[in-house]
Amino acid sequence: MKKAIKKIFLVGIILFLLIQIYQPARNIDKGQAPSDGFASFYNAPQEIQDLLKNSCYDCHSNNTNYPAYSYIQPARYFMEKHIKEGKEELNFNDWTNYSVRKQRNKLNGIIEQIEEDKMPLDSYTLIHKNAKLSAKQKAEMINWLSVIQKQ
Repeated sequence: MKKAIKKIFLVGIILFLLIQIYQPARNIDKGQAPSDGFASFYNAPQEIQDLLKNSCYDCHSNNTNYPAYSYIQPARYFMEKHIKEGKEELNFNDWTNYSVRKQRNKLNGIIEQIEEDKMPLDSYTLIHKNAKLSAKQKAEMINWLSVIQKQ
C-alpha cells in the first residue's frame, strides 16, 4: 500500500513539473499601448485613474501586473483565461476604437457592474485586497462615470 502511495505521489510531482512547461503569453504591452487610454480620453482625475489601475486594469487592459503565484501552473492558465475573457468584454486600451454607441453601452455596463457589486470580481478581490472598492470609492467612480456619460 505504501508503495502505491509513493508511486501516485511521484507521478503527481512529475505531472506538476511537466505542466510548468506550458507558459501562455503574458498580457504585458511592453510600452506599446498605454493602459490609461480610457482615463486619458475622458481626462480622469488622479483618484479615478488610481481606482481604475488598482481595480480594473489587470483584467481589462493590455497590461497586467502579475503577482508571484502567476508563474506557477495551473494558476497561470486560469489567470490568463480570466484576463482574456475580461478583455473580450471590455478593454480600456481599445476604448477609442469603440463606436460612440458602444462606448455609451460600456459606460452603462460599468456603472451597473459597480452598483451591483459584480466588479471587481470577488475572486479577484479575495487575493487583491486593495482592489475592492469601498462605498466611498464606488460612489466617486459612479458619479464620475455618470458625468462623462452625459457628455
